[in-house]
Amino acid sequence: MAEEGRERVWHPKSTNTSLDDASSSASIPGSEEASGSGSSGFKTGTINVHNPAVSYGGLDPEIEENVLLVKSVPVELPRVDQRKELECESNGDDIDTPGKGSSTSAASRDSTPAYSSPSSPSDTSRLLDLPSELLDAILAWLSPLELAAVSLVCRELRNHARSETQWKRHVLSNLPGNRIASPYPCKSWRDLYISHDPYWFLTKYKVWFCDRELTGQIIIVRYDQRRGCIEGYQLVATRTKEGSEPWLADKDVHIHHFEPKVKLHLDKPILQLNVDSLENIIRERSSSSALRHFFSEQPMRISHGTDPRSTNFLLAKPLSKQVLAGRMADEFPHGYVWPPPAVPARHRVTGQPAGVHPLATAINYTRSTATLWQPRNRSEASDQIFRIRQWMEMGPQPLGVHFAEEVVTYSTLDPVLYTPTAEKPWRGIWVGDYSGHGCEFLLINQPDDAEENEKPLTQLEGETEAEFQERFLRERVYRGRLEAIKLTGDANVPRGEYTFIADDLGEDGFMGTAREPPFEGARVVKSKGHIAHMGFYNDRYIESQLLLLSYNRLAQYWVGFGHISFFERVDIDQFLVPE
Repeated sequence: MAEEGRERVWHPKSTNTSLDDASSSASIPGSEEASGSGSSGFKTGTINVHNPAVSYGGLDPEIEENVLLVKSVPVELPRVDQRKELECESNGDDIDTPGKGSSTSAASRDSTPAYSSPSSPSDTSRLLDLPSELLDAILAWLSPLELAAVSLVCRELRNHARSETQWKRHVLSNLPGNRIASPYPCKSWRDLYISHDPYWFLTKYKVWFCDRELTGQIIIVRYDQRRGCIEGYQLVATRTKEGSEPWLADKDVHIHHFEPKVKLHLDKPILQLNVDSLENIIRERSSSSALRHFFSEQPMRISHGTDPRSTNFLLAKPLSKQVLAGRMADEFPHGYVWPPPAVPARHRVTGQPAGVHPLATAINYTRSTATLWQPRNRSEASDQIFRIRQWMEMGPQPLGVHFAEEVVTYSTLDPVLYTPTAEKPWRGIWVGDYSGHGCEFLLINQPDDAEENEKPLTQLEGETEAEFQERFLRERVYRGRLEAIKLTGDANVPRGEYTFIADDLGEDGFMGTAREPPFEGARVVKSKGHIAHMGFYNDRYIESQLLLLSYNRLAQYWVGFGHISFFERVDIDQFLVPE
């Protein structure tokens, strides 16, 4: 039976049948599909974002009323109370630091090492009797905060805890893909680490996306050694080729051209933390050895040219599980929790998305509500979420008028979610074609579905390499669920929502193998596409088909609209080292 399934040839489903069924259902007076949410009639004439360079073989999705003419399909999404299995259980350990408990993030819960008193005054530690190399190896298991505590014990341990080897490792563990060779512009690796503590988590997780309006924004945070600053720039994509053409195999299906160019918008930094910040200057000039104060809000000196706004960086305090359970809802806007439930995350906070809904601004980030969202110490700060506050100041401080304030919340992704593996090869950050909306970024998530004690697949005796690869694909790759989640969105389907879902890449979802160019050899599986009216109103899922062209390129056939759009993988690491 499986052999017969793999020989099935895929033929695109004609849009005529589905259009006739949908049109008849939409024309029924008072039908639920045509009425929307409490609407008594069917409105006409509303136009969506128009792209004159493309055409469609079926209904034109740029005409908003066509959303109701496409037949919807049922979809099963995990409820909020069932999303625990989607949460990342990453412990935040540094990649290059051996052992657990070596996190250098702001959210480290082990900020104060445990001490044990000697049983009697005569007892002495034999730790200092160890060879120097072995002592350094032991200290390599400590976090930066623990190293700082050890340096207060005695002069010899202070020398080991302050060695360049220890602090270079901690700096580099937070710079994936950017292994700098010197601590410039600082004098030592320890000075460099301290100058950007506790903000190294920004470069460690590198990919950040926000809740600004419905469209959102994605930024890449990196370290620029030339200026000694942590900087974040918006990731943007443009199409180098516009237009569409009918598919030679089926004239009712139009293929949209998609050759994206992805780059950083370097003219306007979103985030910039300089090594010569006011806090660092005060510390360098101070002769006292007093402990550093914890600041949850940090001014940023960003030159935006003609932009007159002031900008502050804010650490965030994650919501507890009890508060989150009572606040997050299945329906948009999900209790204004960021990131939304579709995105797997370890920490979530209450967002303030401007332009989404008036109630979204009901929670003001003021001193009176600071305990709800502002961390009071290092242990309360999240290394998964931060905020950026912007406002305009008219007149000299403190007499100037403060107005037009905006607070944007950014969240990151666990690297496991976008790092492909042999069995989950489509995981990653992707860019997709959304016609009149332009290019949008999304996360392709393949949730873990393997059994806990599943053994690695090995080549059988007498089995050829080709036969083993075919069996590996069949048993380990073509299985499970694939979710496409928008990291940036549009006025119809916003950021943080599913854009399409393939319930099963295996036999239950298999439709056939494409034989016609330009898709020959591609595996085609059933999927469900997410569409909605402007403002994410009347959202629904429609029939679609996912073409697995390669591990770096996908195509989505929107059956009711009669067009095929493309998605490509984005290489994030190419942006981590400043040119």
